[in-house]
Amino acid sequence: MEHVVVYRERGRFAGWPANYGMWSWGDELVVGFTVGVFKAGAGFHAKVATQPFVTMQARSLDSGATWHAQPMPCRTPGGRALSADEHVVDGLKVAETLQGDDAPQPCPGDVDFTQPDFALLCARSGLAAGAVSWFYLSTDRCRSWRGPYALPMFGQAGVAARTDAVVLGSRSLLLLLTAAKPNGEEGRVFVARTDDGGRTFRFVAWVTPAPEGYTIMPATVRLASGRLVTAVRCAGPLERVGPYWIDVYASDDEGESWRWMGTPVRSAGAYGNPSAMTLLSDGRLCLTYGRREAPFGIRARLSADGGATWGAEIVLRADGGDPDLGYPRTAQRSDGALVTVYYFNDRPDGERYIGATIWQPPDG
Repeated sequence: MEHVVVYRERGRFAGWPANYGMWSWGDELVVGFTVGVFKAGAGFHAKVATQPFVTMQARSLDSGATWHAQPMPCRTPGGRALSADEHVVDGLKVAETLQGDDAPQPCPGDVDFTQPDFALLCARSGLAAGAVSWFYLSTDRCRSWRGPYALPMFGQAGVAARTDAVVLGSRSLLLLLTAAKPNGEEGRVFVARTDDGGRTFRFVAWVTPAPEGYTIMPATVRLASGRLVTAVRCAGPLERVGPYWIDVYASDDEGESWRWMGTPVRSAGAYGNPSAMTLLSDGRLCLTYGRREAPFGIRARLSADGGATWGAEIVLRADGGDPDLGYPRTAQRSDGALVTVYYFNDRPDGERYIGATIWQPPDG
């Protein structure tokens, strides 16, 4: 097991890869994240809300051993950070720029989703009622991004998109998204579908029942059988299983209906943590997630039966300084090793950085 640094700068807060995405082509990996100004003691997220964030991506050409970071090469509305409005004050939010020439436009539907160098990135303006979402497309391994392309509201009070797409064909894919609840708070997971290359999307189905707390941030894979399996970040009353946990749902009809499969993570610590779901080359599923209770760090679980049952927790690292960490993305290398990327801190008064753990999943 090897830990490497993806991006780290003194005085900076780098965070939340789960909000953006990770894409892989053999030994070439790209991951998205955001960077702001660090401030020790500023709250749970130790950042300065009066300073702007910048949307970034990092690329590795050697299977995750080394990385080069740069601003994400896409047009962001108003030149502001994507998917970070909840972390900045008014005057810095992307939601304030979503009109006129800066507004996301209709997608022309002229990209083949099965093109070998394809990638999709989702973005959002917020988390609750009023949140608007859009997406970008790349056909050159994230060296450039087309968009922003508008997503509809699907009849919801708000739509919060993190990147979670399942390609079904050259013109068809599913997006798993989070809607604001009727009371305006986040959120409930649903699935949307396009069959015309992204020109139009339709609401397909709710993935989760209406939650007492929230069900957000799905992470989805498609098995060889065609079954969809998604892991969902959950919060609710203590009598459920705990205040914050991760549930797994499955669909055998391309997202038209879903059933609950179980709870592989019964406690993710303070405020919870999303998981990354990865389909391994041997058919197993891998969940990676941040642990926001002592000992703070990054964990994983494996399933050999499509998510019905899960093995023992695997500790990737347990040296985090406090709960302000996690939000992982995971990809499998051509040699079978896994690269799990996350944001991390070594101590509460230290900058937040993007790290990666390269590890070999144990034999099934």
